[in-house]
Amino acid sequence: MHVTFRQLRLFIALSETGSVTKAAATMHVTQPTASAQLKEVSEAVGLPLYEVISKRVHLTDAGRQLAQTARAMLAEWEGFEQHVDQVKGLSRGRLRVAAASTAKYFIPRLIGSFCRLHPAIDVSLEVLNRDGVVARLRENRDDIYIMSMPPELDLEDAVFMENPLVVIAARGAKLGSSLSLAQIKNQRFILREPGSGTRMATDRHFARRRFRPDVRLEFGSNEAIREAVAAGLGLGVISRHALQTAKDVRVLDVEGFPISSRWHVVHPKAKHLSPVAAAFRTHLLAHAGKP
Repeated sequence: MHVTFRQLRLFIALSETGSVTKAAATMHVTQPTASAQLKEVSEAVGLPLYEVISKRVHLTDAGRQLAQTARAMLAEWEGFEQHVDQVKGLSRGRLRVAAASTAKYFIPRLIGSFCRLHPAIDVSLEVLNRDGVVARLRENRDDIYIMSMPPELDLEDAVFMENPLVVIAARGAKLGSSLSLAQIKNQRFILREPGSGTRMATDRHFARRRFRPDVRLEFGSNEAIREAVAAGLGLGVISRHALQTAKDVRVLDVEGFPISSRWHVVHPKAKHLSPVAAAFRTHLLAHAGKP
């Protein structure tokens, strides 16, 4: 079976975009060239790797296995290239990071400080909701994963920063300075969507205290929650990291808050981190929380 690295990269692009045209654009080749290369890969394997349904590509079982194998092979090769660079005294390479959405308030700063130390390294950052990060983690699509509620998988897991969750209200809301849960039981709440790390931590906290919030709205972004709270639609529970520039809301002193939550940096235990990924993990653990 003869397949080139470039063909494997093209197939990975196909699996991620669901389109031959988009995969061609990702690899900077023409659509006919991409189609011909993908046909060669299928012929080399000897099995159908994908099918087109309603103009979208769907991988077969063999195609999904090939995509997973290709990612592992290319990751090993990139790790070898980086090792060779280290021996030569160089520092080029590529780093792929997937982070839960709330991490966008601090992870660019940490990536920036890392890149200043290693200017020749290219960084790809994917910011998604928790389910999206977990999906990429299961498929081993990145080097490092940042989230507040890691899934129950066999992971190498390290805590690198606190992630306090607080209750917020509109700045002009007429609420006391120190409140019990009983005093806010008639308030309506605006929370993150089910499945997000913030929502999971919030639901567990309320369940432990046998408190059932009146959930009025659920949003998939912290910005939407802040705007709804500022408009007086209810109280929100949000990461303090998401309040860096908020002016129209205030943090309430509520019994049991802030909820203790933490940011984790994880990767599969079976995964061998490349030199660049290992250096970034070390940088993260050393510099998180510093101005």
